[in-house]
Amino acid sequence: RRRLVLDLSALDFMDSSGLNVLIRAVNKARESDGDLYLAAPTPAVRRILEITGVMSTIPPHDAVADALAAAGGTR
Repeated sequence: RRRLVLDLSALDFMDSSGLNVLIRAVNKARESDGDLYLAAPTPAVRRILEITGVMSTIPPHDAVADALAAAGGTR
């Protein structure tokens, strides 16, 4: 698949390893003319995405439905 939606709603913590996975995944997806969509990050994860600047590369969506719509899917 070239478009991937990640539901982050149950993720309470993310460290540099998790951020590295996200960055590598979005780069790989975009190399294949796809993209990565983040959905419903918890406040703690959203804060990490903000602090590190990842939000400028992979802007998160407030809800899974929003991310799915952005990805061009319905479920």
